[in-house]
Amino acid sequence: MFEAKQAAAIAPSNASAYQEAILPKVSRTFALTIPQLPPALRDVVANAYLLCRIADTIEDEPAFSAEEKGRYENAFVDAVTGHLDAREFAASIAPRFSDATSESERDLMSHLPLVLEITETFNPTQHEAIVECLRVMSQGMHDFQRVVGPQGLETLRDMDRYCYHVAGVVGEMLTKLLVDFEPELAAQSRTLMRLAISFGQGLQMTNILKDQWEDRSHGVCWLPHDVFARYGVELRDLTPGRQDAHYADAMIELIGVAHAHLCRAVEYTLIVPARHAGFRRFCLWSIGLAVLTLRNLQDRLDFSSGTQVKVSRAAVAQTIGLTRLTDKYDPAVRFLFGAAARKLPLTPLAPEWDMPQARHAAWPWRRASHLKNARSL
Repeated sequence: MFEAKQAAAIAPSNASAYQEAILPKVSRTFALTIPQLPPALRDVVANAYLLCRIADTIEDEPAFSAEEKGRYENAFVDAVTGHLDAREFAASIAPRFSDATSESERDLMSHLPLVLEITETFNPTQHEAIVECLRVMSQGMHDFQRVVGPQGLETLRDMDRYCYHVAGVVGEMLTKLLVDFEPELAAQSRTLMRLAISFGQGLQMTNILKDQWEDRSHGVCWLPHDVFARYGVELRDLTPGRQDAHYADAMIELIGVAHAHLCRAVEYTLIVPARHAGFRRFCLWSIGLAVLTLRNLQDRLDFSSGTQVKVSRAAVAQTIGLTRLTDKYDPAVRFLFGAAARKLPLTPLAPEWDMPQARHAAWPWRRASHLKNARSL
């Protein structure tokens, strides 16, 4: 009986239904934003997200050694490109995940062949964009997982590079899919690609700041050692709930960097024609939630858990409502973003962020000449 149910669950006709059902189980945020996209983009972006989530799940599984993670990541990309049988790969890896990986993520891994049935229906540009993203992401995550520890990443440049490999490259992929969907944007593709990397950086930095204590409980820290060391803080010695004003000053600086990237994310969004309001909402909701998270962090720099700075349901609903009213009007979007972020510190980015760069470059940065003083803890 169980085998019959399993066979029915992976029937080809169920691929779209499975993708729609699993998305909210592995990401409440993307389950909220992806349905806003135009129908021609909705399925491909949802599918791309699920594949990225599988890559992330492999890299986060504590039962796998670093060598095993590397082999599995390579095999995963081979399965996506058709160089390895996806059913055999899923059947071999799925039982090896521990309870540290959520049931929904384990289910997604076991249904990789079903997810790939949808991937195989995409046009060559879409397929290539997804595969290239997975290649860069998988290799980058694996490289950083081998060196990260409670001491943090060595420099802010390293944090930039990490954010690129886990989020900036997703922005690049999304931009390729966007230009394929709306060819008139091809003339601005270089600008969009540059801003897309910054967009990813802003969102990822926000998550790193919010989730730092949960990450630390797993023995890792994605914060930049050099920034905290300048304020006399040793990341290895940090204890949740016992931060001091020096820690707060370093956090304020990083909040300012994330804010600067989110400013660029807004400009990215507004390049998209207003007639594609759904795509704008897809971006603006993520930006809005990130800004609110940064505000919560700034207001509670003594936090000891990401749940303490999580955006409330009421704030989420308000963000959705306000962006629905303004998403077609550029001045209104800028005003709304400015009002939401007006009390946040802003650390100017180095000029290099506005220059065409090689994909894996680590951009230098400069400190703001004036940083808002952190409140005493």
